Amino acid sequence: MALEVGSVLEGKVSGITKFGAFVDLPDGSTGMVHISEVAPTFVNEIKDFVTEGQTVKVKVISLGENGKISLSIKQAIEKKKQADRPNFKRAKAPAPKVTSPGDFEWRSQKTTNASFEDMMQRFKQTSEDKMAGLKQHGADGRGGNRRGNGSGRR
Repeated sequence: MALEVGSVLEGKVSGITKFGAFVDLPDGSTGMVHISEVAPTFVNEIKDFVTEGQTVKVKVISLGENGKISLSIKQAIEKKKQADRPNFKRAKAPAPKVTSPGDFEWRSQKTTNASFEDMMQRFKQTSEDKMAGLKQHGADGRGGNRRGNGSGRR
């Protein structure tokens, strides 16, 4: 049986280190599950998730030229969860137009064939418009001119 990247199979945990767990595979080879691929949550101690002699489902994530086999328990679990989930397709609602108090559009308009120069020019123009609006309404955004005259009145 030849191993292929992406295949999911069962193996037996043969050793545990601080950085991962070694798993004996059905074809007689041994692969390693790195600590980051043990579980979908943060793993501080691998022994909290697997024990020696335990049978685990693993996914082959890479085959190295030097015979190293990288495995993932996390990806094998996620693949199983996706297979168990019904396939419902949701209709995407159109994104709402997001505007600021100055009625500037904050979400960019997507254009398909815009060159870098066109995008840069549009960015500059939008930036200048926003700066002019800020200057017109005062730097504090309250529409008034704030003076520090030291009178203590507000």
